[in-house]
Amino acid sequence: MPHQPPDHRSPLRRGRRQTLAGQYLVLQLLIVAAVLVGVVALSLAQSTRTFERVEGRRALSAAESLAATPAVRQLLPQARPRFGSVLPAVAEGVRSSSGSEWTALAVGDGTVVTSSDPTQMGAPLPLGDSAVMSGRAWTGRLEMGGRSFLVAHVPVIGDDGTMVGLAAVGRRYPSFAELLGQAAPNLLAYLGVSLALGTAGSLMLAARVKRQTLGMEPDEIAGLVEHREAIVHGVKEGVLALDREQRITLANSTARHLLQLPADCLGRRLEDLPVPPELREVLASDQAQPDQLVLVGDRIVALNRMPLSSRGRLIGSVTTLRDRTELSTLERELGMTRATTDLLRAQTHEFANNLHTISGLIQIGEYDEVVKFVDGVHLSRTRLHDDITSRIADPALAALLIAKTSVAAERGVELRLDGASRLERVDEELARDLTTVAGNLVDNAMEAVTGRPAPRVDVAVRDAGDTIEIEVRDNGPGVPEEHLANVFRQGYTTKSGTADAERGFGLALARLACVRRGGGIEVHNDRGAVFRAWLTRGMTAA
Repeated sequence: MPHQPPDHRSPLRRGRRQTLAGQYLVLQLLIVAAVLVGVVALSLAQSTRTFERVEGRRALSAAESLAATPAVRQLLPQARPRFGSVLPAVAEGVRSSSGSEWTALAVGDGTVVTSSDPTQMGAPLPLGDSAVMSGRAWTGRLEMGGRSFLVAHVPVIGDDGTMVGLAAVGRRYPSFAELLGQAAPNLLAYLGVSLALGTAGSLMLAARVKRQTLGMEPDEIAGLVEHREAIVHGVKEGVLALDREQRITLANSTARHLLQLPADCLGRRLEDLPVPPELREVLASDQAQPDQLVLVGDRIVALNRMPLSSRGRLIGSVTTLRDRTELSTLERELGMTRATTDLLRAQTHEFANNLHTISGLIQIGEYDEVVKFVDGVHLSRTRLHDDITSRIADPALAALLIAKTSVAAERGVELRLDGASRLERVDEELARDLTTVAGNLVDNAMEAVTGRPAPRVDVAVRDAGDTIEIEVRDNGPGVPEEHLANVFRQGYTTKSGTADAERGFGLALARLACVRRGGGIEVHNDRGAVFRAWLTRGMTAA
């Protein structure tokens, strides 16, 4: 059974709302009525043209017969209105035999000498646009006595070949009611057939549409769409839906913000939008595990993609998005805290061993050795701190390098700061970017050399005025040549066999920090991997 959404309308509103079938029926009836009006107008126009064609021929034939009558040709030149009975009798005979409603005879100047309409006797014959006075027969429409007539004018030619008068025969145009009465039987048949077909078509169309809309009425569909829009745009997470052609069919405001999509992205393909290739690949391909992390700008976004199917057919996909930047930052900070805790635990063991050594020396009375041992331990720690702080004046980067040196020592890795390294104190934002770049490059180098013989990482920091350069060199296996172009791409990692979704973001974040500072980052192999990054001092981070 298809899911039926709840009906939020009141009972009174539901009772007054017309059903889809009723709406279609009313629409069809209006269409049928409009068509019938057009058919009536066309039928009446055709009837009028038929009347003019058929009756015009009859009137012209009757007028020619009247004009050719010998009595008319002989008597008309001397005829006077109301004098003589031959001409009226001939005219009336022609009218009766032709079925016309009006006949008239006029002398050469157009004065009527006999007419079926007594009011015209002695008056000029109405000619309108007639060309009969030029000696040519004419058929057309004339208005006489407030009524329309189809009239034929024919010149009367005397025995000497001159025009001695004219004969006129006319028939009244049928009224609108008469024309409608003639067409009524056909129109009623058309109306009946149209109503039957329209009603049947409306019911069938309504049934088909309701099957396609899961039995919902139009107002229910509109309410469902409104609720969907309110829900989709009201959730905190981003929602992005694609069809089978990778066109965006839905994107709420959160998704547009996280993926940096334009406002007119709906209906457009992913490849036509400014979407990075790696993000487009994640949005368009099946997702093997939840919370796929993607770097979009300077934000880390977690994506969960699910395919959409209807009636067993794939119709697209929907992807939910969550901003994991702050959470990822907290996770990294927690990881650093855990590493610091492990380092402090290890140093606790080291200090305990030193204390045990000092205690033993005191117990056996080797007091001079105790002093030498304590001075040696203090000198070792002080030398490390002074070696870094004397070259790196910025406290944030200096503290990072000191902490990384201790971590490297616990891992058995030798971390050395190049003797030519120099850096003055920088502003807080630039210091944050420097620690991001240096921390990720050092971590990446230490992981590359861990477990190898005589592992070593060399760090160099150079201040060239407007540009600050950081170089990290290791003696590990280096980066495979075929991977040099992808090493800074988000999601790329040299650690095989790991399912950690956080892998592959360190170098991408380092590159992002360099680029937004107007700098860059590059890598090459020289008996190990050599990473070189540079940042512009004067440019403010976007």
